[in-house]
Amino acid sequence: MLLSDFDYELPENLIAQVPSEKRDMSKMMVLDRYAKTIEHRRFCDIVDYLTEKDLLVLNNTKVIPARLYAKKDTGALIEIFLVREVKKDIWLSLIKPSKRVKSGMLLKIAEELSVEILEKDDDKWFVKLLYTGNIFEILDKVGRIPLPPYIERKMTSDEYKNLDFERYQTVYAEKEGAVAAPTAGLHFTKEILEKLEKKGTHHCFVTLNVGLGTFKPVKCENILEHKMDSETFEITAETAGIINEAKVQGKNIVAVGTTSVRTLETVMNKYGKIIPIKDTSELFIYPGYEFKIVNKLITNFHLPKSTLLMLVSALAGKDYIFNAYNEAIKEQYRFYSYGDCMLIR
Repeated sequence: MLLSDFDYELPENLIAQVPSEKRDMSKMMVLDRYAKTIEHRRFCDIVDYLTEKDLLVLNNTKVIPARLYAKKDTGALIEIFLVREVKKDIWLSLIKPSKRVKSGMLLKIAEELSVEILEKDDDKWFVKLLYTGNIFEILDKVGRIPLPPYIERKMTSDEYKNLDFERYQTVYAEKEGAVAAPTAGLHFTKEILEKLEKKGTHHCFVTLNVGLGTFKPVKCENILEHKMDSETFEITAETAGIINEAKVQGKNIVAVGTTSVRTLETVMNKYGKIIPIKDTSELFIYPGYEFKIVNKLITNFHLPKSTLLMLVSALAGKDYIFNAYNEAIKEQYRFYSYGDCMLIR
């Protein structure tokens, strides 16, 4: 299975730089993986496609404002991107420009927050956060939301900063720890969830802290040689009970986003059933994978040659997915994190 098999050409103007005006007014392509049909709708129409026989599984991780800026005494600006907390107040980080820092250096971010540079690990640094108060409240005040690299607009305006604080976050985000949003969930509003509940389409939450690995390019031509980054996840006893009961009742498990898919499928692969657990996932899903629990998927449009594109190809079939992507380009759908979405039935 070759990496080049998962490549496609995307016009640059279709990479969404800002979210749609309203969350639920983004376009939604509806795919039926048995009939091989394609429909064009709006996300607000999701209510028409789900019934009391469906259970939504959403990822309630919360994006932290992980991009920090410090000024050295020389006036040089240093960017510190907090990637993952490895233990209390110790974070694995990306630093730019890396050559301007060294072990033992102390960088002041704000009055209430400084960063001590510890040691280098390959292309990343371990840093220690020094602060007084609640770290997440401080990050909300002094940090920036870490947008994906393909969103290239300048982040100087407070208007954009406030927009991203609100819109690069799901309406049900609760558990801090992600450095990227579970983007399929960005289309949901509280009103849509309420309408679905009234219809009998219930939902529950898992937590997978999305890491930089979600943007990590696959570099080996033989995709089987690719190694996924590790991401932490949690399933509570309440969620495990809801999902297991839904399966007993013969309901469809509708994963909202590839992060929910990887969480559920990881647990099924390891334990044969959904159990309450905190664990890590390195699961790589590509065509040929047999899904153990997920029946339907709501997902955005993904980058060429990405593991996410391979995952949706595994669920719906590569040729069908690529036909759908070609149709999306023709119909001027908006791609990637702030873009439109698809429902795979």
